[in-house]
Amino acid sequence: MLFNSFQFAYFFALLLPTYWLLQKNYKLQNVLLLAAGYYFYACWNWRFLSLLILSTVMDYGCGIAVDRITAPRKRKGFVALSMALNLGMLGCFKYYNFFAESLHDLLTRLGLNVPLSQLDVVLPIGISFYTFQSMSYVIDVYRKDIKPTRNLLEFATFVSFFPHLVAGPIMRPTTLLPQVAGPRRFDIPQFYQGIYLIFWGLTKKVVIADNLALLVNDLFGRWESIDGGLALLAVYAFAFQIYCDFSGYTDAARGIAKCLGFELALNFNLPYFATSPKDFWARWHISLSSWLRDYLYIPLGGNRGGLAMLCRNLMLTMIIGGLWHGAAWTFVVWGCYQGVILVGHRLLEPSLKRIQPATPAGVVGWKLVRMFVTFHLICAGWLIFRATSLTQVSGMLAAIATRLTVPSATYVVPALAAIVPLLMVQVAQYVSKDLDVIARTPWYVRSAFYTACFYAFVIAGEFGGGQFIYFQF
Repeated sequence: MLFNSFQFAYFFALLLPTYWLLQKNYKLQNVLLLAAGYYFYACWNWRFLSLLILSTVMDYGCGIAVDRITAPRKRKGFVALSMALNLGMLGCFKYYNFFAESLHDLLTRLGLNVPLSQLDVVLPIGISFYTFQSMSYVIDVYRKDIKPTRNLLEFATFVSFFPHLVAGPIMRPTTLLPQVAGPRRFDIPQFYQGIYLIFWGLTKKVVIADNLALLVNDLFGRWESIDGGLALLAVYAFAFQIYCDFSGYTDAARGIAKCLGFELALNFNLPYFATSPKDFWARWHISLSSWLRDYLYIPLGGNRGGLAMLCRNLMLTMIIGGLWHGAAWTFVVWGCYQGVILVGHRLLEPSLKRIQPATPAGVVGWKLVRMFVTFHLICAGWLIFRATSLTQVSGMLAAIATRLTVPSATYVVPALAAIVPLLMVQVAQYVSKDLDVIARTPWYVRSAFYTACFYAFVIAGEFGGGQFIYFQF
């Protein structure tokens, strides 16, 4: 069930008034939310609902056991059990075929013909998101960052909360669980803000991302026959497609949650205005970046132990982060690339600080230069991310390097028509330092904005129910 489908519109239109009619009894609201979450997930494939329930029940029990037991070895054992279950499900459904195929190819090159069976399974949607969230609960209980809940209904509602269930943001138990465990009151300003986020998020998805997808799919689909100009345009278009697709989903998810009285974490903060790779990852998919930092990078040692250890930990974290996105060598290489540019920035940072201009005009110019360079470093990564093979990556890079031409208006105009209006809104957000600047403008400005979005929906909206890119992760 997609946020940009009529099926979801009917579902939410029935759920919302029923939910607020139960306002005086938040426990009944939780029952309704749990049922809604399970129904929402079952609409994709009801068979995989058992995995979600298994992860929920096991981590609920592990959390209680970790809290009750005092022996360090046994406490660690239950944490290990939770990690084994969650990572085991990920490994079985998401990575088994990838590693089996890679091992078979390696053995074949070594002259060994060893047949390895593969699993004929479909990837359960959202498994990377809800396993990380459920597993982090047990780790937080072990660290004593949160007291475990004794209420299975509340914990199950926390795990299956449908606005963020299948594509995030990855919510921390310390943030979302207390909201589930307490009453919610209908708040008009929060509700209006939620409606605005849903509207703007779906505009980014249906009007911008899905129109850019037509161009991106066409050019990447015939990458061997296009010149460097079209290859570069395809990369730029995908950079904005994936941003509007994923941030559009997050905006809609946050808006739906606000309408239900919940606050979800901000997941995007103008990432293409970043001035360094480090700054980009503080602005892009923030919930995953912070999760990898707190549950992987810091436990590995973080920046403790000297520069060599810091670089190692950055590389390992980003490689695992790349593999989290998908079971393919392109994602592994993409993770390596992200690690390399993060390490490179870390090594160059002292020198960059020394050459920073002192005058106000110079500082602004220097910031724009850094934005430009960072954006293109990220775009190079998006080529690896979007490509279906490393051969395609090298072929498109070769075209850009050797056959760079100016694309025709047939391709450029549709891309600019989608991207320029977005940039106008984002410049206003960046200058005002307010992501909700449109919602705070005078009524006539808001009216003009909503009218423009409405006509964009009618004239240019792609209503084919295109799936969100991050659903595959």
